[in-house]
Amino acid sequence: MKVNVQSVNFHADQKLINFIQARLDKLEHYYDRIVFADVYLKVQNTSDKENKVTEILLSIPGGDLIAKKTCKKFEECVDECVSTLQRQVLKKKEKMKVHA
Repeated sequence: MKVNVQSVNFHADQKLINFIQARLDKLEHYYDRIVFADVYLKVQNTSDKENKVTEILLSIPGGDLIAKKTCKKFEECVDECVSTLQRQVLKKKEKMKVHA
């Protein structure tokens, strides 16, 4: 799967990009027809400690799946987004079995 990482207002280091790639590769265990993933990393200018926003758009045949989370660390956001996308992928896969 091709992963596109875009960081807004900061530069994401290679360690974070590798972490994101590893987490998203795990989704292929559940559904092997994932085309690509777009990951948007943003830092909000607020006084709140939870100012890191991660949005992941997963492109699969038949539509796109989206997860967006706000946390203290990007790694935490990515983990939460991937678990949300995992549930969405399994739900989508189950619907496809019913209609097939």
